[in-house]
Parts: sequence; C-alpha cells; structure tokens
Amino acid sequence: MEAPAKQLHDKSNDQSALAIQLSSLLLILLFVYTGLDKLIRWEESKNAFYNQTFPAELAEILVYAVPISELLIALLLLFSNTRWWGYLSSLLLLTVFTTYVGLIWVGAFPRVPCNCAGIIDQLGWGAHFSLNLILIGLAIVGLHQYQRKKPRAYAPGFSGC
Repeated sequence: MEAPAKQLHDKSNDQSALAIQLSSLLLILLFVYTGLDKLIRWEESKNAFYNQTFPAELAEILVYAVPISELLIALLLLFSNTRWWGYLSSLLLLTVFTTYVGLIWVGAFPRVPCNCAGIIDQLGWGAHFSLNLILIGLAIVGLHQYQRKKPRAYAPGFSGC
C-alpha cells in the first residue's frame, strides 16, 4: 500500500502534466490556426497589415514576422525540451497582441484596423480582449506548471541561504 503523501505527490504530478499538455495543446492549435490563416489568405493578410496604424516599413516586416513567429511558437510548444521557451514566447506575443487590442478597444487609434484570423476576426474588441487574457492565463499556467515539474538541482549540504 502506498503512503498517502506519495499518492498525493503522484496525483499532483498527474495534474501538473495534464495542465502542461492541455495548455500547450490549446496554444499550439491557436498559433497554427492563426499563422496558417495568415499564410493561406496572404494577400488579405498583407493588406490588413498595411491598414494598421503603424508605418508601412513596420508592416512590411510584420507581414512576414507575425505568421512565422506564430508557427515557430507552436513548434516550440510541441517539444518538451523547448516548451518553456514556447510558453514564454506565447506570453510575450499574446501580451503585445492584447495591448494592441486594448488600445483599439478604448479608441486610441483614428481608425479600427484588424488582422485577426478567421473566427477570431468575428469577435468584438471586448470579446477579443477577454479571449486574449484567457490565452495569456493559459501561457502563465503552462509556464508555472512546467517550472514546478522541472527537476531541481540539488547540492548536498547547501541549504539555499
């Protein structure tokens, strides 16, 4: 019969592994969907980037950088040895997107641009902002759970003080 502490530890590890797998799967689906959508609808996506409120020179860079970044983040999240970087990249990119959506939502720009993917494009700005906050939460949960699961270095005789 297993000790209760070991059973609790095993259950905690199972929940942590599930949280990592679920959060990475949802973020992978998001970034593959949005990245491929921008590539499949290339001309529409390119025009939308040029319709943004930033300079055309920046749009020229972003039209390539955003879908490539989204697909690279999905790839980072796919493999356990790069997952931490995937979560961190997700958190950073989603924070930038959320800030931009929030600024649009509060009317900080003279016109309302958008270059969102398919279904996400159908959301209002408030719903889009809320969805992004949920996705940021997923990235934070994944990052936290991944850190908890990661084995810690142990140095005999060192208490960490």
